[in-house]
Parts: sequence; C-alpha cells; structure tokens
Amino acid sequence: MAEDLYERFAEAREIIDRADRLLPFSLSDAMFGPPDENGDALKRTDMTQPALYVHSMAAMAVLRRGGFSAAMAAGHSLGEYSALVAAGAFSFEGGLQLVRRRGELMATADDDRPGAMAAVLGMEDDDAAAACEAVSSPADVVVAANFNAPGQVVISGDASAVERAMQEARARGARRVVPLPVNGAFHSPLMEQARGGLERALSGCAIHPPRFPVYLNVTASAARDPDEIRKALVAQLTSPVHWSRSLRNMHADGADAYIEVGAGKVLCGLARRTLGRNVQIVSAGKADELAPLLPDGA
Repeated sequence: MAEDLYERFAEAREIIDRADRLLPFSLSDAMFGPPDENGDALKRTDMTQPALYVHSMAAMAVLRRGGFSAAMAAGHSLGEYSALVAAGAFSFEGGLQLVRRRGELMATADDDRPGAMAAVLGMEDDDAAAACEAVSSPADVVVAANFNAPGQVVISGDASAVERAMQEARARGARRVVPLPVNGAFHSPLMEQARGGLERALSGCAIHPPRFPVYLNVTASAARDPDEIRKALVAQLTSPVHWSRSLRNMHADGADAYIEVGAGKVLCGLARRTLGRNVQIVSAGKADELAPLLPDGA
C-alpha cells in the first residue's frame, strides 16, 4: 500500500516517514509488509484508518508538487479527514492523530454488541431505508449507512438485524444483497460509544477555516465554519454518509472534473454512476496514475 509512491516520489516518502515518526509504531511496515501472524493488519480499522489517511496525504503531496489545486473537496467517511487536511482545516499531524484515535474508538465501539454491514444493490435509497426500518428495533437495530450512488446503499447495525434487513431487501426487489467483510457496524447507532472519545480528541485539535469548501458527509453541503465541521465529524460516526448527494451538490456548484486521491478507484466508479460518464474523473493513488498528472511526468 503506497510503496510505489514511497519509492518514486520524494514528497510521498517524506509524508510516510513523518507518519512513522509521529506514531508509536511503524505504519509503513503495515502498509508495505506481508500479513502478520494474526492476519492482514490493514484489515483492522485502527490500522486501516491511519493507513488510508497517510496514503491520501502522500498522493496529495505529489499532486501539489505538480501545481495541483482544488476548488472544492469531499471525502467518503474516513476520507473526509483527508479532504479537510487537503483544504487546510487541520495540519497533517493533527489529522493523523485524529484518524488514529477515531480508528481506535471505532474498533472497540461495538465489542459488546457485534455488528455487520451489507451492500444493497439495485434498490432506491428510500426503499432500502424502508427495508431497514421494517425489521429494526432499538435493541436490534439496522440503518441505511452509506448512500453511495443510485442503486447502491450500504446498511449497518446489529448482525442479526442486518441479516433480517438483507432478507427484507431481497423480498422487496433488491437486485443483489452482499455482506461486507468489515469488523464493525460503522455509521450506525452501534458507534455511539465512540462519540465521547472523538469529541474530546476534536476539542483538543485546532480547526481552521478551509481554503476551499468541503462537502460534509452528514449534510452533503459545503462547509467552511470550524464549529460546523467539528460537530459534523462527531455526528458522522453514527450518521449516514450522503455521498451521492454530495457529488450532485458539488456538480451543481460548478465541479466538472474530479480526482480521487488515495487508495483504490471505488469513488471513481461511484461518481460515474451518480454523475454520468461524460464527467471527467481521474484516479490518483498509484505512482503510474500520478505521474501523467505532473508537468514533467516524473
């Protein structure tokens, strides 16, 4: 993960080395190395979150060398922190400590109440949410957690309730329902135990007005006010990610080209499904993807 960036770009190497110095463990060992004896370390959310963040920031550092600047930004779930750092709301160091703490809190938030997540495909947002409501109760809850793109909703909650919602969604006409290989019920009420710890972490971190608008997961609207951003980051733990609506709002506000900065190409696919294939969308997470975006192609 990001090893090709580390080997090819000095800017990326500096970011990853800085993360290793700031953390009490070698993040690069987890990102570059083989699975440990307990399985792939990067599958644990307390490790996944700082790794994803650092990968995004390493790629962003390379883009900046090439003179790249954004007019607006958004990030999906954990990626919202990367977007805010890219916009200058947090320092790299502040963002790293926040995502590390967020990962730790989310890793244990549902220890006493194991959760699950599943993707519901080929179903309208409201219908997927209604399937959850039909089988949910306060003691055994399932909710729509990610509104990713037209026909793609992720549901989250107690494992038994998620299983019932999967069956309900199939009965209501979902084209496909797929359990997700995650270790928590993210963006659901099961993350409530993480709120206090994240609030404390955010209260101790300076937030500056971002240089350009960042579209928040919980509102799908542009924000530049530090207090609004702080509250939204806490609310995001237990609230759905309104990703497709965020993309539509960005497009309505003038965005006609999008760069997915960091690991993978999932958001590129979601943007095409949401905005159509005529919108310019580029992935910038691997060295061979970043190089063509630089003036010297290096």
